[in-house]
Amino acid sequence: MTTLTTHRALRGVFAVAAASLLIAGCTSVEPAGTGSGGDAFGSLPEAVGQPTAGGTITVASPVGLAPNVIYPNFASSDVQFATQQVMFKYLYAAADVGSKDSVNSALSLAELPTVSDDGKTFTIKMKDSYQWSDGKPVNADDLIFSIELIKGAIAESPANWSGYVAGSFPENLVSATATDPYTVELQLNQAMNPDFFLNNVAAPLLIPLPSTAWNIASTGGQHLDYTVPENAKAIYNYLSEQGRAQSTFASNPLWQVVNGPFRLQSFESATGAYTLVPNSNYTGPSPSTVEAVKFLPFTSTSAMLNQLKAGELTVAALDASFASQASDLEEQGYHVYGRPGPTQFNPVVINFKNTTNNFDKVIAQLYIRQALQHLIDQPGYIKSRGIYGGAGAPSYTLGQAGTRFAPSFGEDAPYPYDPAAAEKLLTEHGWEVGDDGTRTCVSPGTGPGNCGADIPAGQTLSFNLLYANSPASIANRNIAFISAAKQVGITISGEAKSLNFLYENADNNAAPAYQDQWALADEGSFNAAAYPSAIRYLATGASYNLGHYSDPKADALMDASKNSTDPNAMVTETTFVGENLPYLFMPNPSTIAIWKSDISGPPAAFANITRYGLGVLDPQLWYFHS
Repeated sequence: MTTLTTHRALRGVFAVAAASLLIAGCTSVEPAGTGSGGDAFGSLPEAVGQPTAGGTITVASPVGLAPNVIYPNFASSDVQFATQQVMFKYLYAAADVGSKDSVNSALSLAELPTVSDDGKTFTIKMKDSYQWSDGKPVNADDLIFSIELIKGAIAESPANWSGYVAGSFPENLVSATATDPYTVELQLNQAMNPDFFLNNVAAPLLIPLPSTAWNIASTGGQHLDYTVPENAKAIYNYLSEQGRAQSTFASNPLWQVVNGPFRLQSFESATGAYTLVPNSNYTGPSPSTVEAVKFLPFTSTSAMLNQLKAGELTVAALDASFASQASDLEEQGYHVYGRPGPTQFNPVVINFKNTTNNFDKVIAQLYIRQALQHLIDQPGYIKSRGIYGGAGAPSYTLGQAGTRFAPSFGEDAPYPYDPAAAEKLLTEHGWEVGDDGTRTCVSPGTGPGNCGADIPAGQTLSFNLLYANSPASIANRNIAFISAAKQVGITISGEAKSLNFLYENADNNAAPAYQDQWALADEGSFNAAAYPSAIRYLATGASYNLGHYSDPKADALMDASKNSTDPNAMVTETTFVGENLPYLFMPNPSTIAIWKSDISGPPAAFANITRYGLGVLDPQLWYFHS
């Protein structure tokens, strides 16, 4: 992986903020800024010159991560294209970094949704200017088609769709009706917070699909009525199967029906390299002027850096550990701009279902999780030249300090780095260090000074941690964490793995057979929405609840954030997440955007790389200039 800020963005989490505005008896969902996300460094030059038609832009793909699916409504274990949204456009495009808004209305398929006074009916008015590349309009039927396929997918298994949360969309959907060719009315069974709807449903999850081209269940098959549930299931199964056939990503005519500014020209299944070319039938704003955009795979961040220095790459995103290289790259004619992503968070995922050595019983104890968090030196990792080199920001929950949903503890870590505090917690709960240096439970039971429920006498504090093998900062921060744990008698076995391996295995929803093979997993950053509910990550049974965390209070708070209009509901949730530790939290690194001076575009078109790294990328505004 090239950069820490892309990992879960690659699985489709958009950071699009919203606020509510009452107009004419109904509520219109309006966007609000996403917050700074930390200090920036480097420069964002203004657009220069006139676009010159042609030229190929070469982009460094995320290290160790190749797309394995092209069907847009993917599952949680899938790795999507970093550029999916420039082929198959989402309803709402994320706004530019630095904008007071967070929805880019100009590049969105629809106007901002409106909501009824009772909070149950959301109306989406789609623009009538977009067409599919086969000449058919992008309209209300396409959005309803996509929703019907999502319903068909989760009817077979909730794991089939990355956006699944029990009781949320589309399970709370009473009806989806086209009131005219470009308007969809969504009727819910209970009120939903407008912020939540825009940020956690409409923006990241609703992707219109070509209803007149894809409504088939076999190659060359008849066109089916997708509103019939059995037909929707059959269509989903066919598209899902076709969408995982990597050898035909570029040749299958299904995936050439696009509505974005680009289409896929080629894909190398062995390496993950691919090339986009402009969609000649694109009818939206700002068509691309380049000839092609090539995405090149790399086995390591060092190899990528070498290619940058050799001048072989046009655009790349580097990890914070390379911040010291910024001045050298600028001298070679690159622009450099870095900042932590405004909505990212860096979790070490905890596997609450792993029964190996009673890990599930041990980690269920909050004091154990508190002790582990006390061993993560966020300020030290940020300062360390071997980790972030000063290019990062502390992070202790999903809502970041300085935003309107910041936790009540603000910038003060609820469990700051303090090995002595960790040791004290363990000692007070009946754990002593044995002759081999490992802590052992000597006081079983459930009393105040005991180890906790179902933890037997002689239980050791030893387990494993899988972490991404690139970039080096992930390995280095985990090595530091493992070393600190060892000093207080906790034995953690660390093992570096590729991101593809982690995606396919460190996920109890997608790989239940591997459930007992991992205790902790660090894949790098995830991205929350700007209305940063953890519901898609931590709600009981959610698709991205990789370690099966389940807490009734957390579920109630997430439901309140989803349904309540109380402005404090989200603050209460983010505070609880930081204090209850469903994850261990690492600091947020900066993503460093690098691009050659012979291409230009609006400053935000390059600043946006830092929002998600190369996880969610939109190159349509880049151009070669005279």
